[in-house]
Amino acid sequence: MRHTLTPAEYQERILAGDRTALARAITLVESTKLAHNGEAQDLLQRLLPYSGKAIRLGITGVPGVGKSTTIDQLGTNLVAAGHKVAVLAVDPTSKRTGGSILGDKTRMAQLAPLQNAFIRPSPTSGTLGGVTRKTRETMVLLEAAGFDVVIVETVGVGQSEVAVADMVDFFLVLLLAGGGDDLQGIKKGIIELADMIAINKADGDNITRAKRAANEYQNAIAIFTPKSAAWLPPVVTISGRTNLGLDELWAKITEHRHLMHDNGTFAERRKRQAVEWMRDLLSDRLLQAVKANPAVAARLPAIETDVRDGRLFPTRAVDEIVELMGLKV
Repeated sequence: MRHTLTPAEYQERILAGDRTALARAITLVESTKLAHNGEAQDLLQRLLPYSGKAIRLGITGVPGVGKSTTIDQLGTNLVAAGHKVAVLAVDPTSKRTGGSILGDKTRMAQLAPLQNAFIRPSPTSGTLGGVTRKTRETMVLLEAAGFDVVIVETVGVGQSEVAVADMVDFFLVLLLAGGGDDLQGIKKGIIELADMIAINKADGDNITRAKRAANEYQNAIAIFTPKSAAWLPPVVTISGRTNLGLDELWAKITEHRHLMHDNGTFAERRKRQAVEWMRDLLSDRLLQAVKANPAVAARLPAIETDVRDGRLFPTRAVDEIVELMGLKV
């Protein structure tokens, strides 16, 4: 394979299952170089008709809850059952090198070597919620390459849960019994986002405690208005380490998919997500245009200093920037 491929050549090789071309295409899409943007967008437009058929699963949980261990075992089970599984593991970014810190391939030792598995650690690069700006685009590439299960693992901090929940079909929250995620401390928002809660590490001496926690969370979920009137998020107990309960977990995910397909909610959710994606990109592009405007660039440092030091109210600062852009809003 020569050094540079055209979007048409990338398309042909990705649709044929060329993993090297897929990895390079992801790098192209993730690139921040303006010269690569046009090629990346051309490729994504070409592959769009071949995407959208995979199960998109988001998984979150605080560090130490066992996300990678669970994904490693679940993914291995799915590959054994005939699926092609891709994992987008959104890692924290090293402030020194700009690269991924966690190294997910080393943390998913069973899954990584499998022919029908693909793991892509992606540095967050400081984006909101720890989710890379290119995660959605990468999902399109993976689906076009034939992966029918795409798992997005978050770093489990900040707004990452909200960001991932808005780009997947099913959002799974992993919790621990007695690990700081007790009922009195759980955020209402995380319950409202979840399509299912799994109490992990339900093995050994922890089984009874995990089952008790599951009952408490299930009672708590009944208090809140679910995302769909047709689906009350279940709470299950699992052990990613010992492969306990993962078959039941996957059965719930497929049950949810069939139900949402039958009542039309699935299609509506995908359509809404596509429009929200467009709006997010538009906001980013407009902010880039603002920063690239010479008049704004000349004044912006002083405006930000005035806002920081309390001399200028933020709304007045925005008004001035809009006027510098020559816009009427």
